[in-house]
Amino acid sequence: MIELWTSPEAWAALLTLTALEIVLGIDNVIFLSVIVSRIPRPQAKRARQIGLALALVFRILLLTLLVWLIGLTQAVFTVKGIAFSWRDIVLTGGGLFLIGKATHEIHTEVEARDQDSDAAPRPGAFFWVILQIIVIDMVFSLDSIITAIGMAQDLAIMIAAVVIACLIMYISSGPVAKFVAEHPTTKMLALAFLVLIGVALVADGFKFHIPRGYIYFAIAFSAAIEFFNVLARRNRKKAVK
Repeated sequence: MIELWTSPEAWAALLTLTALEIVLGIDNVIFLSVIVSRIPRPQAKRARQIGLALALVFRILLLTLLVWLIGLTQAVFTVKGIAFSWRDIVLTGGGLFLIGKATHEIHTEVEARDQDSDAAPRPGAFFWVILQIIVIDMVFSLDSIITAIGMAQDLAIMIAAVVIACLIMYISSGPVAKFVAEHPTTKMLALAFLVLIGVALVADGFKFHIPRGYIYFAIAFSAAIEFFNVLARRNRKKAVK
């Protein structure tokens, strides 16, 4: 173990894998930020903490089940020459869930009536949010850990990278959720990102891989434009005052 942490190759693998896990965790943070905006702030904080704790637990659990996890990539059935594994099924189902959830949220935002905006949250809203977080955590954890297995060979390095990435996700999720809740246009943009990510997951399930670099570039470019729009609106309000 000591030799592992004194090895330059091990540190290089840890840094690379941590960076990759952070990038892959962006999807999780966006989903959490959008989904918790529907419940009161104290409950939203609890839901975020539970969601990120579950994300960490799922990832470490999957890492300890490497033999079972590798078995998920073996073909279960074939349709018109395309072999589907359990991983493909999970990714397709998760992608469709994201597309459906994001579309429903967009519809709610656009069609919401004034009298509904001040309505109290439903009694079971918190548990429904936690259930949705569990579903999407499983999908993102599976995709993230299979990627990690392909990059590192040592379990300790993979677990360390996952823990560091989840800590960074925890630190960043609060400010991101607050920003999304305070800026309706940003929330709409985040929902559009979820549709995009859902389409990418479904494509992966059907063996059509969309390079994640294209998706993350689109997200970064759109987020930068929205950031300048927020600054412009803030400056206009100051000028009016």
